[in-house]
Amino acid sequence: MTERIRPREFHRLDGVEDWRMLFHATCAHFRTGSFARGVALVAAIGGLAEAAGHHPHVDLRPDGVTVRLPTPDVDWPSERDVTLARQISEAARELDVLADPAALQQVNVAVDALVIPEVLPFWRALLGYRDKGREDLIDPYGHGPSFWFQQMDVRRTARNRLHVDVSVPHDQAEARIAAALAAGGRLVTDQNAPTWWVLADAEGNEACVATWLGRD
Repeated sequence: MTERIRPREFHRLDGVEDWRMLFHATCAHFRTGSFARGVALVAAIGGLAEAAGHHPHVDLRPDGVTVRLPTPDVDWPSERDVTLARQISEAARELDVLADPAALQQVNVAVDALVIPEVLPFWRALLGYRDKGREDLIDPYGHGPSFWFQQMDVRRTARNRLHVDVSVPHDQAEARIAAALAAGGRLVTDQNAPTWWVLADAEGNEACVATWLGRD
């Protein structure tokens, strides 16, 4: 089933409390505390994924495992994602592994362009990325940040035309913003909050903190 579930609906479901929506993925991070326990969790996830015929992206580190459930060609999760998310959380509980939503984020680089078809191919070739729709490029290996090309009507000179978007769990956004401001940043605008806030460093380089709120 590929019918998508909107973020607000997803976060109201039972059994997905470990998971958060970030841009185009449903994510969870599990604090394993050891590499061996992480391997055990990945093995369990592998068995569940094979049985479901639905394969997540799994990142194993010495002290934790991050899981992303992308559904091809669908922005938001499907029923298959929900089912597998619940099963993975149950497998983590059986291993006494807890989830840590505060460890989640997804980084996106935004490029403002007057004529996107003339700009996007350069970045595709330079990065070795592939298309996702008409305005996005993604790393086929899942290592690097995605690139989004934002339509600009008039050439802008007073502000940067390339910025970083950081998608964080909706319940972690205020803490992330507070940390950035405390580290010398400033708030450029919050007129689109809680979907995104625009921040800048001491020299005016901009970044957005983004959530799923307001996108569904």
